Amino acid sequence: MKPSNLLLVILLCVLATSFAGIGSLCAQEKGGNPMVLVKTSMGSFKIELFSKEAPITVKNFLNYVDKKFYDGTIFHRVMPGPGIFVVQGGGFDKNMMQKSTLAPIQNEAKNGLKNLRGTLSMARTPDINSATSQFFINLKLNASLDHASEAMFGYAVFGKVVQGMDVIDKIAAVKTGNKGPHQNVPEKPIIIETMTRVVPEKAAAPAPAPAPKK
Repeated sequence: MKPSNLLLVILLCVLATSFAGIGSLCAQEKGGNPMVLVKTSMGSFKIELFSKEAPITVKNFLNYVDKKFYDGTIFHRVMPGPGIFVVQGGGFDKNMMQKSTLAPIQNEAKNGLKNLRGTLSMARTPDINSATSQFFINLKLNASLDHASEAMFGYAVFGKVVQGMDVIDKIAAVKTGNKGPHQNVPEKPIIIETMTRVVPEKAAAPAPAPAPKK
């Protein structure tokens, strides 16, 4: 990266780190937050993972990504409201067979992050520390899912869609029905084809200085 471009990035980071897009740019420049590209049967989207705020959850999620666990799974639950507004996936294949997972992880819902539109959170059972592989993407602010107390512990936010939220909105608009004991299941399977880490582009090496004239 040219010095002038690097200076511009640093200035943007200092002046506007509160904005999601700028924050992602800063993280990439610093080699900070991991990024994951999700390719689905309805399009692709990119997510940024909040490794500082949710280290246990991000490590767990990337473990599944690296093992190719999510490849071939589906978004099996689409709830565009009223009430809770989410799309959920990461646990079933296209035949609604649940996959075996790793051990459950600690719930990091106390990290201060909110279930805002576009954020990713871990799905779980009523057991607070039961999350494994399943996650959901918030379609709007779901304040009822935030940590409020020990009794209302909430759901751990660990990432955010930074590109391709229109794909999530398309998923949210599909027709759903019941399949066995499962409700809100898309009539046509929405398949997660691949999940892969996004490798930051390396800065170009500076051009060699011209040889001195004799």
